[in-house]
Formats: sequence, structure tokens, C-alpha cells
Amino acid sequence: MEDFNSVVDWSRAMFALTAIYHYLFVPLTLGLSFIIAFMETKYVRCGDEKWKRMTKFWMKLFGVNFAIGVATGLILEFEFGTNWSNYSYFVGDIFGAPLAIEGIFAFFIESTFIAIMFFGWNKVGKKTHLTATWMTAFGASLSALWILVANAWMQSPVGMEFNPATARNEMVDFWAVLFSPVAMNKFFHTVTSAFMLSGVFVMGVSAWFLLKGRESWLAQKSMKIGAIFGLVSTLLVMFTGDGSAVQVSKVQPMKLAAMEGLYEGKTNAALSIVPGVEIPSGLSFLAYRDADAYVAGINDMVEEAPYRMEAGRVAIDLFAQYKDAQRVGDTEAMNEIAEIFKDEEFKKEYFANFGYGYLNSPEDIVPPVGLTYWSFRVMVGLGMWIFLLFIVSLWYNRGGRLERIPRLWLYLFLWAIPLAYIASQAGWVVAEVGRQPWTIQGLLPTVAAVSRVEASSVEITFWLFAVLFTVLLIADVTILSKQIKKGPSDN
Repeated sequence: MEDFNSVVDWSRAMFALTAIYHYLFVPLTLGLSFIIAFMETKYVRCGDEKWKRMTKFWMKLFGVNFAIGVATGLILEFEFGTNWSNYSYFVGDIFGAPLAIEGIFAFFIESTFIAIMFFGWNKVGKKTHLTATWMTAFGASLSALWILVANAWMQSPVGMEFNPATARNEMVDFWAVLFSPVAMNKFFHTVTSAFMLSGVFVMGVSAWFLLKGRESWLAQKSMKIGAIFGLVSTLLVMFTGDGSAVQVSKVQPMKLAAMEGLYEGKTNAALSIVPGVEIPSGLSFLAYRDADAYVAGINDMVEEAPYRMEAGRVAIDLFAQYKDAQRVGDTEAMNEIAEIFKDEEFKKEYFANFGYGYLNSPEDIVPPVGLTYWSFRVMVGLGMWIFLLFIVSLWYNRGGRLERIPRLWLYLFLWAIPLAYIASQAGWVVAEVGRQPWTIQGLLPTVAAVSRVEASSVEITFWLFAVLFTVLLIADVTILSKQIKKGPSDN
């Protein structure tokens, strides 16, 4: 049992490691692709070669980041089969569909047009090349859509039925999976936060050029574009974040309670800014649009867990009965049990709690509260600071006054780049750590989702990946830094 627990812990650690490293590259790819498209559109419209030179500079940085991001993303997807085979078998019919669409359709679009974008200068017409650049940007976001749809389904499983004959969940409503409120909010919130980070990156690099007294025209124009793009994106992040909070309150109340450190449920629940500083009735209004609404606390859900655990075991026992009947060829019993699994009341009352039946203790449903609580505040706090920096940048950009901006602000713009990455990672910590112990909300906990492999094998692989990803990150930062210091080329 101890070895099995090690397998669970090391598998979770390896997936977290891979996801963290992968998402260091994804947001810049998503946002910078659109910024490049805007710049090239300006070049095509006005014909000024300075805009082409600027576009090609940012395109080089995009290319470096894109290449390394693809490598880490492929490893992440392979882990579903190597480390989480029970999970993949249980829900592969559903989870695999959006990932297949992403690989076959969205990534195909992205990878096809990116070749024209990088190597098509002076080989295809301006408008054709511009189309390829825009298609690359849309392809990147389309890839993100399908991946986030898959992730959202794990947070709120919809559009499926359990088939006891195969022991698999099968998709019955593709559109319910695609257009679930959780999926839509997750997609727009994640993508707009990536756009915000990209705006910070462009603004920060432009500030570096101004601090060095280099490329003044490029820096000023780029900073303006980055700040406008980032400011609009930040406003959208706030809007979509509010929608995400509403969805979390509906489908993941434990995550909401952990985000707020709320142990005892209450009406008129206050929104915690930091410990000891609260907005009266803020949480009730944020979650339910009603200042008087009741918000369940962590202890409330722990008290409710034994009932859910018992209901889950009923569903598990019924499934075991089906397998016994299948083993002896009792078709009549199999048909009767299959009909029970299709019953809406049974699905709502028992199968929805299927995963609880694998838990050992009611306290197992509590995620790491401290990490979730503080990650949420880091995300929001840094987001507000970045929002202020965008406003300051645009203020000084009015009327060509950017050359007289105090150097302190330029340094703050530059150092906002790592802060944006921290905010981005903190958001994913809230999303993923806050939903523990579930791989699929209510249906499959991590202890029932892992592969039956040796703990030592997972541990060795973890450290190999840790070294490999660190080398890739160092290479990425080094190459980006050299390209930035080199500046735009004239060819």
C-alpha cells in the first residue's frame, strides 16, 4: 500500500511538473501570434518597411517559444497513457475526442500556416502571407480551445453515460461537452490571460530597448500595441474570471471554499482580500449574485461526504454485480443492471458520487487550502498591478511623451514580465490544486486513476524530466535574450 501511495504521489508530481513547464511557453504563443498579426496588418495597409522589420523581430521570438512549447506539450499528453492509464480507460472515449480534434485539425492548421508565416516572406504575396499569419494565430487559439474543453470536462463531467459492459464513460452529447458553461468560461479566461501576459512581454521588452537607448521607433510602437492589447485583455480577464467564479460555485463548491479559506458555511459570506480584510457579503454576491446567499464551507462538505461515499459504493457494488453477471453469462441480470445505470435518478443520486466510493476518509475531499487560498490572491493581486502598468504605459505614450518617461517605470514594465508568468502559474494552481483529490470531479479520484507501475520508475522519470525541462527552459530564455539583445535585422 505504501508503494502504491508513492506511485500516486510521484505521478501527480510528474504531471504537475510537466504542466507547469509546458504552460511557461503556451501563453506567449497564444498572445504574441495575434500581436504579430496586428503588426503585419499595419505593414500591409501602409507599406512602411519599418512595420515589416518590427513584425519579423517579434516573429523570431514567437518561433523560439513555439518550438519548445510543442516539445513539452507532447510529453504531457503521453503521460495520460503511461501514468494515468486507469483514467484514460475510464473516460478515454470522451477525453480523447477533443484532444484528437486538437491534433488532427487545430494543430494541423497552426503548423501548416506557420511554415508560410516564417518562410513565405518574398515568396508569396503580402496578403497571402498576412492570411497565413492570422491563420497561425487562430490555429493556436483553436488548439487551446480543444485542450481546455477536455480540461473543463474533468472539472464538470457532462454529456456522457456510463456503459457497464465496457466499464467506460461514453459521449452521448458532443455539444454539451463543447459548450458547457465551464468549458466556455475556462477557454475565454485562459486565452485572455495569455493575451495579457503577451502584452506584458511586448511592453517589457520594449522598455528594455528604451532603457538601452536603442530602437526608439520600434520600442514606442511596440509598447503602445502591447499595452493596448494587454489592457483590453486584462478587462476581459476580469469579466471571464467573474464568470468562472460563478461556475466554480455551482460545480466545485469545495474549490470555492478553499479559495476563500471558508471552513464554516454562512449566509452573507464575506469575500476575503487577505486574512483579516474582507468585503462584507462579497463572496455570496460573487458566487450567487445574491448578497444574502448561503455559501457552503469546507466542514459542511466534509460532514456530507460520508453520505456521498456510501452512495458511491452503492454504484460501485452494482457495477461489480454487473461484472459477475457478465462473467457467468447472466444476460437478464446484465440488462436489468444496465437499465439502472441509465436511470436519471440513479445517475444523479448514486453514479454522480461514484468516485467518492474509492475514498478512505471524508477529509480526503479537502484540497490543500493554504496553497489554493494564497495562489488565488497572488493571481488577482499581480493581475491588478499589471493592469495599472498598462494604464501608465498608455498615459506616457500619448503625444509621443514616452521618451520622457521616468526610468523607474521602464524598469517596472521590464520586471512585470516574470510577475505575469507567476500570475499565470498561480491561476493554474488554483484550478488544478483546488479540485483535488479529483481527476474527474466526483467520478474518479487520483488514487483510482493511476497506472499500476513501480514507484521507482515514476520517480526516475520525474527527475529525468525535471532536468530535461530545466535545460529547455534555460535554452529558451538564453535564445530569447540573445535575440532581444541582437535586435531586429534589416533583411
